[in-house]
Amino acid sequence: MTDRLIDAAPFVPAREFEVSKAFYRALGFECLTDGEVAIFRTGTSRFILQNYWQEGWAANFMMQLVVADLDGWWSRMTALDLPGRFGVQRPKPPVLQPWGLIVGYVYDPAGVLWHVTGERPA
Repeated sequence: MTDRLIDAAPFVPAREFEVSKAFYRALGFECLTDGEVAIFRTGTSRFILQNYWQEGWAANFMMQLVVADLDGWWSRMTALDLPGRFGVQRPKPPVLQPWGLIVGYVYDPAGVLWHVTGERPA
């Protein structure tokens, strides 16, 4: 089949490109390409960090990250002191949401909000 979909990767804004790249590396993302854009990967997922920012867009842009061990991941994030190192909002610890998932929230240096959750129970 020649029309099969291969991949979809969002373009994530960066106000300060170098700071955002350092932030995502600190979170544990692997940088695959670093040039006009930076392509980051974790597991089988990836996104394209671009050196472009509009406040309204970045403030309304959200991503979801699903991790195998939410408690362990969150402990590591807390130890990174993201607000002190990157000037971001303090992460909001994981809590059970009305829709049934436990979700924590991390803001990147451009204001992008990441919803961090564990694997959905079967």
